Amino acid sequence: MASKKSTLLFGLLCLFISSSFAQVGSSYDVRDSSLIPTRRLSQHNEFLNNAYPFPAKPRNQWELGVKGGLTQGITDIRGWGPTGGFGFHVRKALGYVFSLRAEYDWIRLRGLDWQPTQAYGRNPVLSTYYPSDNLGNYKPIFYNYRSTVHELTIQGLFSLNNINFHRAKTGWNAYLFGGVGAFTYSTFYKTLDPSGKPYDYTNIVNQFAGSGFTYSNRKAIKSALKSLWTGPWSTMAERDNSRPTLGGAPLGFVGVFGVGFEVKLNNRWNLALEDKVSISTSDLVDGQQWQNNTTPLAQNSIATTRSADGYNMVSIGLNYNIGKHAVEPLWWINPLDYAYNEINAPRHMKLPKPVLDDSDGDGVTDQFDLEPNTPKGCPVDTHGVSRDTDGDGVPDCKDKELITPTQCQPVDADGVGKCPDPQCCKDLRDSLQAGVYGGGHGKCNVGDLPSITFKGRSVTLSKDAQALLASTAEKLRNSPNCRVAVVGYGESSKAAQQLSWDRVNAVINYLVEKEGISSDRFIFRYGQSGGDENTVDLKDGSNEEGPNTVPAPHPNLRRNK
Repeated sequence: MASKKSTLLFGLLCLFISSSFAQVGSSYDVRDSSLIPTRRLSQHNEFLNNAYPFPAKPRNQWELGVKGGLTQGITDIRGWGPTGGFGFHVRKALGYVFSLRAEYDWIRLRGLDWQPTQAYGRNPVLSTYYPSDNLGNYKPIFYNYRSTVHELTIQGLFSLNNINFHRAKTGWNAYLFGGVGAFTYSTFYKTLDPSGKPYDYTNIVNQFAGSGFTYSNRKAIKSALKSLWTGPWSTMAERDNSRPTLGGAPLGFVGVFGVGFEVKLNNRWNLALEDKVSISTSDLVDGQQWQNNTTPLAQNSIATTRSADGYNMVSIGLNYNIGKHAVEPLWWINPLDYAYNEINAPRHMKLPKPVLDDSDGDGVTDQFDLEPNTPKGCPVDTHGVSRDTDGDGVPDCKDKELITPTQCQPVDADGVGKCPDPQCCKDLRDSLQAGVYGGGHGKCNVGDLPSITFKGRSVTLSKDAQALLASTAEKLRNSPNCRVAVVGYGESSKAAQQLSWDRVNAVINYLVEKEGISSDRFIFRYGQSGGDENTVDLKDGSNEEGPNTVPAPHPNLRRNK
């Protein structure tokens, strides 16, 4: 029965664990002076001024708790079965591991020995109700008792898992505890039936004499005894009259120890499951101080060794934290949390100025420098790349023509470009071409030329784009005198200019290398304005002039695919 009830309590606690096991809250701010008691303010101020490396311990809350659970005697008389008890406590942390707790418990114990005995001659109470006959023989009886215990203890608790190297906080806490205190007990027997006569156990003894008073028969024996005992617990048990009393009840010392497990519901409330064992200095908590001979019905056979009585309490409790301008109890706080947070994102500690390498001295540290060998004196952008204002591929520090128009590129080694002829010259050339190529016009007779679209920042031709270029190549083979301008867009930045160049280059290379069109038939144009940066247009370039190859404007920004 005890096992079933303990399992039920544990199951209920697991339900709360499943909903409350996550990490709760966060650590306090060690710089908050309102959390520091007056006696530790001097250390706190030294810490804030970086004169002392350790923060002062904050004021932390008190815990108040109530609990209830199942109790079981650990005595000379076997247990009747689990009974009940309740208690309340106040707890205060002295550090992150150790705390003190003052606790009061009201505990009810019952016992029933399912083996009869006649060895109670030294018990002054039972021998009065069941005197011996003329031959000195005693009637067989069954020991029983009910005791009410009041216990007040001071306990030390040791937390086991709040100091964690791999997690800031936890939503549960396991602990061990032990302590000492005082207790009183009031014990009674069932000796008289409702008519006031001592119980007669003859029928029960005869009923089980044949099968024996064995462990296998214990349940049936207990059931028969409980049916017999219809009277109250009316007979005060044997007491040790040498002990002091409190309120008429014997007073003694008790030692306690146990283990606990608590689950955090929030920063104020938590649930706790505990198993506490109490060992007293009295052997009369069960009203029987002599250990019986192991042979049932042995006459006056009593062991001479006495043993202290004890009891166990398995409980579930609800605890609440009280206190203003204080952090939660320290057993819920990981003291390493502050140190790790400060290392990860410093807010208080002094940091030396970082010394970062800059091999080329351009003002951009090596880990961010995309051009680690910039010539001395050349201005650079935020990535450490030499500035090239006009995007002609010659850095500003060597460019003799700082702003070369796009139509005048490519440029020579000094950054000077060659601009195309004025419109009047183009018109004249168009007229001459019309006469040379026949037909009275200077345009190709190949129809509309396609636009090639790229995705994202890719420079790879899709299958659809390759199909369009294959169709265009067929048209160009049928019109061998036509030239095509391959135009890419993007002049907003160096990266956009280089991406435009890469895409134009990809289109021309495909037509030349895959389709066998002569490179002389293409005009290379990139970085143009007024178009979609993800599109390369193919246009009739028969009446235009321009290079079929252009060096990459920003080779360090090239994309391979």
